[in-house]
Amino acid sequence: DPLGDMLTRIRNAQMRKRPKVTTPASNLRQNVLDVLIDEGYIRGYTKVEHKSGIKEFDIELKYNNGQPAIREISRVSTPGRRVYRPVRDLRNVANGLGVAIVSTPKGVMADWRAREENVGGEVLCNVF
Repeated sequence: DPLGDMLTRIRNAQMRKRPKVTTPASNLRQNVLDVLIDEGYIRGYTKVEHKSGIKEFDIELKYNNGQPAIREISRVSTPGRRVYRPVRDLRNVANGLGVAIVSTPKGVMADWRAREENVGGEVLCNVF
């Protein structure tokens, strides 16, 4: 599960108070990272290509007064159990303090934006 691996790397790096973490590059991971930047959970990321041709993302983690900006990040839809939600069933995460990242036909986006665009899809993960 590539996305689950990236989320676990972020979770582990934040427990160790690391400023950066690396993860292999893919389009889905890039789209999820873009949503995390837009929502203010990470500072940013850079794409690094090594001499061997391997591409990776260097993710800059964000901290507020020594505490990680991401309090909890969890995978919802897994390769063994896909979770799809129509737009009317997209619920707020942590009473609106968090965000669910949804893969829709219009791209990967936050749950509030999916409700604005009136489109449902696969719920990838919850962040708060």
